[in-house]
Amino acid sequence: MTDTILQDLDDFHAALAEHPRVLLFKHSPICPTSATAFDEWRAFARAHPEVPRLFVDVVGRRAVARGVAEACGVAHQSPQAILFRDGEPVWHASHWDIRAETLAEVWADAAPETSGT
Repeated sequence: MTDTILQDLDDFHAALAEHPRVLLFKHSPICPTSATAFDEWRAFARAHPEVPRLFVDVVGRRAVARGVAEACGVAHQSPQAILFRDGEPVWHASHWDIRAETLAEVWADAAPETSGT
């Protein structure tokens, strides 16, 4: 699965409605810290290609990045990763806290519970 690049807030809301769990990455193409976090994001994506992922360029789509923050109630930062479960943010991190291993852990932790019957 590739990143869904958010062009507008309709794309964001559609993705939340479509996927029970989805990870979003906010990236600034002009920030070295964001470049490092983006490398971690790509490492996670290579290891977990099945994970639905959203991507927003905070420079090119500033209104979308800010709109996501308003819609979900998580203060905007860049770089930033947010995990949504059932349309609600359940985890977020920014800057140096965005690591491929951390993304994998929080993705697994947010898996829907299954009945053992």
